[in-house]
Amino acid sequence: MNIKQADIAIVGGGIGGLALALHLHARGVPCHVFEAVAEVRELGVGITLLPHAMRELAALGLQSAIEAVGIENYESAFFNRHGQFIYSELRGRHAGYPLPEVGIHRGKLHKILFDAAVARLGPEHVHTGYRFDRMVQAEGHVDITFKDPQGQDRPAVRSRVLIASDGVNSAVRRVFYPDEQMVFTGINTWRGVTRFAPILTGKTYMRIGSIETGKMVIYPIVDQVDAQGHQLVNWMAEIRMEEGVTQNDWNRAGRAEDVLKLFKDWTFDWLDVPQLIAQADSILEYPMVDKDPIDQWTFGRVTLLGDAAHPMYPRGSNGSAQALIDARTLADELAKGDADPLPALHRYEAVRRPITAKVVQTNRTTPPDFINIKVDELTGGQPFRHIDDVISQAELRQISDDYKKIAGFSLEALKTQA
Repeated sequence: MNIKQADIAIVGGGIGGLALALHLHARGVPCHVFEAVAEVRELGVGITLLPHAMRELAALGLQSAIEAVGIENYESAFFNRHGQFIYSELRGRHAGYPLPEVGIHRGKLHKILFDAAVARLGPEHVHTGYRFDRMVQAEGHVDITFKDPQGQDRPAVRSRVLIASDGVNSAVRRVFYPDEQMVFTGINTWRGVTRFAPILTGKTYMRIGSIETGKMVIYPIVDQVDAQGHQLVNWMAEIRMEEGVTQNDWNRAGRAEDVLKLFKDWTFDWLDVPQLIAQADSILEYPMVDKDPIDQWTFGRVTLLGDAAHPMYPRGSNGSAQALIDARTLADELAKGDADPLPALHRYEAVRRPITAKVVQTNRTTPPDFINIKVDELTGGQPFRHIDDVISQAELRQISDDYKKIAGFSLEALKTQA
């Protein structure tokens, strides 16, 4: 169906864009979503929904659907590259939060959001096969031109505002920052999913090693995938390589042998990492990139949201959470009933831009796996007799708690907001 008018146009039907559409609909604010792909399918690997992300999704009435297809994390555990225990803590409801922490297949989460948007807004408000191409702003509106899957122009859409939620490679953001480059510091990542026997509790989020000598993040995302009781286990491998490293491609199929050579000696009494890698159903390559925080998100009748506004390192499971908070914040402002929506865009930016800039910087300097980095620094990367000989559990807990406060999901903050 050709849509000529859209009061609010959301460019990008990912997690942030769909959450915004659902929030706006709940507040009685009409909108249209324009997604580039022609068909939404369950693609990708795993994602962890921290309690502040679950708070946003619960407000949209999606908590039960998410818990039905994900795995509630019991604990987060840290180990050095020799498999030695460093630190662990309970997570989500097990740690006293009002909401769970859930590991889930990203494609399943996206499908839950997409299906909810189609059901609630109506299919005439959720458009696939609309790839943003260009726009022209005028007094009182913005005209947007999209391409169809064959590369042909679709009829222009006229909207009062355009919300760009089209991801880390945002085409809308590129209009305003045409010369901007990704920040790449020599860290490449591989993400895989493997059918594997439950590891530790079967509900443990694991961080092993550090980026200088190799790091793995491992957690389950689907339970009981076969008669043998295997889980679908998500893993991400990353390492900084100084010599001759180039930024790898986006979503390119990865090769197990490229990852195995980096972790070939990681055989512990509680986990065989080479086996986990070698048996992967699929592996994708990603560059570990972000962008420097920018001084402006809003340009006339256009503003940015989620990764289009603040691309951050995929550490701490925080990118999706910040996009979800963006969505609720912007919807609240747009629902205040201003005769012109422009003030709402500026109020939203004033609240969210400083907070997300701090998260971007923290993910670079002291991310959650700073615990492992700190221990490697103190030990020179060598095995230790006992972690208490190196650093106290109280010091490690403080590192973890400091990140939670900056990222917005400290226990105190979530209990107060609940």
